[in-house]
Amino acid sequence: MNPLIHNGLRRTLQAFRAALALLFLLLARPALALDLPGPLVSVEWLQQQLGREDLRLLDASLPPRHAAGHVPGAVSVNLYGYAIHERSPAQMAELLRSWGLNPGQRIVVMDQGGDSMAPRVYYDLLRLGVPQQQLALLDGGLARWKALGGALTQEATPAPAPGRLELGPLREELRVRLPEFLAASADPQRHALVEALEPEYHYGGRRFFDRAGHVPNAILAPSEDFFNADKTFKSPAEIRRMALHLGIRPEQQVHAHCGGGVAAAVPFFALRMLAGYPDVRLFQESQLAWLRDERQLPFWTYGRPQLLREADWLAGWDAPLLRRMGVTRIAVLDVREPAAFALGHLPHAQNLPATWIERHLHDPQALAARLGQQGVRPEDEAVIVGESGINEATALSLLALEQLGQRQVALLRQSVDEWGLRGQTLSREAMGAKPVARAPRTQPGPLIRQAGDSQGQYPKLYLVSGEQRPAGLPEGEVRQLPYRELLQADGAPKPAHEIWALLKKAGVSRYAEIVCVGSRPGEAAVNYLLLRLMGFSDVKVLLP
Repeated sequence: MNPLIHNGLRRTLQAFRAALALLFLLLARPALALDLPGPLVSVEWLQQQLGREDLRLLDASLPPRHAAGHVPGAVSVNLYGYAIHERSPAQMAELLRSWGLNPGQRIVVMDQGGDSMAPRVYYDLLRLGVPQQQLALLDGGLARWKALGGALTQEATPAPAPGRLELGPLREELRVRLPEFLAASADPQRHALVEALEPEYHYGGRRFFDRAGHVPNAILAPSEDFFNADKTFKSPAEIRRMALHLGIRPEQQVHAHCGGGVAAAVPFFALRMLAGYPDVRLFQESQLAWLRDERQLPFWTYGRPQLLREADWLAGWDAPLLRRMGVTRIAVLDVREPAAFALGHLPHAQNLPATWIERHLHDPQALAARLGQQGVRPEDEAVIVGESGINEATALSLLALEQLGQRQVALLRQSVDEWGLRGQTLSREAMGAKPVARAPRTQPGPLIRQAGDSQGQYPKLYLVSGEQRPAGLPEGEVRQLPYRELLQADGAPKPAHEIWALLKKAGVSRYAEIVCVGSRPGEAAVNYLLLRLMGFSDVKVLLP
């Protein structure tokens, strides 16, 4: 045969075989007449697809709500019927087949809208190995369906024929368990523990179990915050904006949790499926497992309780033996006037009067030099000592040190007199210090001199922190909450849930760049400290 003809026939045969192979792949592919548009489908899309054989609707609403009205053809899925006591993968596969799930089937999960039931069923299906491209939530749920004129029925959906679904490998990378979650709580730089409960639970005003509060270093992100007013999910861009404002970064490992593992499915879905965060996991046991643990794991009500230190804590860590061994990494700064300091002070304290700090707020070079002369290393924790409780002098001192970039700053709850009354040692000797090199902070800090010196993820909210509104306040949203309303008579902060109630009543949003202002810097500094104590993520002070 002519070589040219032979080569031509060979190429034709190869092309024919390739076409057959492509046809085989198309025929072998699970029958998806139309792929899902993404992890969310709109009501309009579902109305066009309703009735197709390759579409399965799962209604995750509680059974009474399902019976009161559901989308025609939707199968009732009772989340609490299978999620309370964990079942094996084989048992779950059998359950899913009883819902009529088949290979290649498009599965749309819904609930009443703005709820956590459908996201949790979505998470369960995804973790059990149902391919992601087969799964979606109905955006806005039944609330949106009804608002756009979607038909509802109270007739029970006939039990579907048993499905033939074979689950893929269990996706354990979507789940976090207690040991890993516990380790993550101690490493907030690399991990974000996102809590989906309401602020009343987070701050200890309400409780599910024996103790009120939240897991240490948990980031408050209530499930309701991820929805628009019409029950649809917020846009991916807005979810990313929210997350960055709260300190949830894409490079972190994110652990969504709540009281019992249902509400947590909302931030799981929003951050992983919509916002594109690469490593988001759900702690199914959530606070239930944390509080049941026999070790009596700690539970906080304030967002950052380490901003306040107790006398017993300081006495233990500042013991002379630990000082000599080089274990103690604490600088004690007494911010009273020199005359009061000379009458008696904590054994290793350095005197740095708050009045001197206030005069030099506009001079970071002088502040850094003074701290360096007194041997205060930036990597140490600085504990500020003054009069009892939180006051303008101690709060302003904390603010100044944070502005200089001190790694950790805290206030001692007790005064010097209270320290002595507890039987702790007082000294009148001036403490020598080995000077260290200190330079002013180069990155932006919490102190701003003009409104335009900072720009947060959200617009500024000016919080008037004294009785009088200061002159020359920039234009913008203004709220007033004198700091004294947030403190008890002895200067201790009110319980966290009471502070939250006062902030909420005053209209102080968690989604704002909060700029504390006052007639005196100390007024603004106290509210700055209290908001930081509550875990607010973006707080500044505008110098008068």
